[in-house]
Amino acid sequence: MEMVNLDGLNLHYALEGAAEGLPVVFANSLGTDLRLWDKTIARLPAGLRILRYDMRGHGLSDAPKAPYAMGALVRDLEALMEHLQITNAVVVGLSIGGMVAQGLAVKRPDLVRALVLSNTAAKIGTKEQWLERVAAVQAGGIEPFADATIERWFAPAFRQSPECAAWRNMVVRTPREGYAGCVAALAGTDFYTPTSGLRLPVLGIAGGEDKSTPPDLVRETIDLIPGARFELIQASGHLSCVDQPDIYARLLSGFFDSLKGAGQGA
Repeated sequence: MEMVNLDGLNLHYALEGAAEGLPVVFANSLGTDLRLWDKTIARLPAGLRILRYDMRGHGLSDAPKAPYAMGALVRDLEALMEHLQITNAVVVGLSIGGMVAQGLAVKRPDLVRALVLSNTAAKIGTKEQWLERVAAVQAGGIEPFADATIERWFAPAFRQSPECAAWRNMVVRTPREGYAGCVAALAGTDFYTPTSGLRLPVLGIAGGEDKSTPPDLVRETIDLIPGARFELIQASGHLSCVDQPDIYARLLSGFFDSLKGAGQGA
């Protein structure tokens, strides 16, 4: 785990794996940090160069005063990849992380070889809905939303498991300014037009029991990109990499293999 100051912002990241391996970059969801990917990474094949980081306002990264713009979130990842000299990577983003991945692919195609858009969309929710959340979080914190968040994130069976409490704790311990800042970024983002212009390999993943980004919403975004592949994990919620890590990792591994088969892999 490392810290780096980029444009005045301290970002926390982890870079591991083979220096010459296929670069894979993971971007976390709202209310989580780079630990979101622990189960996935443990199940991926050897030989990858894996970068994950705490989005601004989350984990151990700085949490500047809200609001944030989506362009700033994209720039953070762009600057981190430039700093680490990572190009031509597969970028895996979940929820708001998937929006950052879309924005980065549009802005810097040299950095992005392929995308995994997981439990995400080109536009999530409405501006009014998100701005109401910003105001509520700034007034009363995250705790009042925690139970509803966990209900949207996980299927009933997972919510009964002891592990679920850890994810609830992660949400409520997210810095208030960081959470509100990223919610503001969601309010201002509509990537339908730029995402429809992407021409690169894309894997879309949806959870059958995801109440935050339902399967039809994810599919609508994946269908914007010619040749993109859509996969549905039936017994899964919003954090598919958490509640169905075996299936999730298999989907990623198969996608990585398909890139090599197309002559695009490391």
